[in-house]
Formats: sequence, structure tokens, C-alpha cells
Amino acid sequence: MIEILPADLDSKTHALALVELLDAYARDPLGGGQGLTNDVKSKLPDELSRRPTACVLLAWAEAKTQPVGLLIAFEGFSTFAAKPLLNLHDIYVDPAYRRRGVGKLLLAHAEAIALQRGCCKLTLEVLSGNTTAQAAYREFGFQQYELSPEVGQAMFWEKKL
Repeated sequence: MIEILPADLDSKTHALALVELLDAYARDPLGGGQGLTNDVKSKLPDELSRRPTACVLLAWAEAKTQPVGLLIAFEGFSTFAAKPLLNLHDIYVDPAYRRRGVGKLLLAHAEAIALQRGCCKLTLEVLSGNTTAQAAYREFGFQQYELSPEVGQAMFWEKKL
């Protein structure tokens, strides 16, 4: 049985699970192919706990002894709706637990949190080559963002600082 819990980042067990899962995601080709630096590993739980709008969910198997999934989200704000939104920043499921509904459970819990916070929508980004995740997101009700077909779909850009 899989259980989804909000991460208690003051708990060493939860903090370690967060770092291990995010590092595994970072090492995956779909996460960039490079693990987290030791500096990031040491700072991440404390830095996330300092952000009041952060939402960290952990998926546990084996009677809450095996962390198998992670979702990290941050509350943002929709100026067009004048309401908060929840941006799903990182979603990762251990390869041994994929195709067992863990991702759907994480998404459902994030959606429940968003509704509780009065959010108008969930947002996320996904790589164009990650067709498996895209199919899962579509099945959950996500679609590509566009204001109107005439001006096209939104693109995600970045400028590293």
C-alpha cells in the first residue's frame, strides 16, 4: 500500500527521503543527468522549510519505511483570476514503483491542497520528450496553456543567474 504524507522537514527521516528522491530525480536523464551537489543536499530541507508557500509530499511504501515518490510545489498567484495557484515544480517516482498509481496519488493530494488553499489552478512544466509524463498529466486533466489558439501555446523560458 502507498501512503502520501506531507513532509515534516524537521524529521531526519523525511529530510533524508526528500534529498534521496530529489537526487535520484536529478541523476535521471529526465532530471538533467547530474546528481545534487553536497551543498544542495545539506541545505535543501532547511531552505524548503523556510518557504511558507512550499508544499512537499512524500509517497511511502512498505508501511511507511520506503520513500518511493516526491512532489514539490510552490504557491504562486494568478493575476488574471486574482487567486493563488499551485505550481508543481518537481514530481518523481522511483522507477521500481512506476505504473502503480503513485504519481496519480501525488497529483490528487496536491490538487486537494490547492483546493484547500483556494487556488484557481495547478500548473507544471514537462519536457517535450517526456511523453509518458505528458500522457499521465493529460489523463489527470492537464492541458497545454494558451490564452487563445491565434497567439499560440505558452513556452517556458529561463535565464540562469
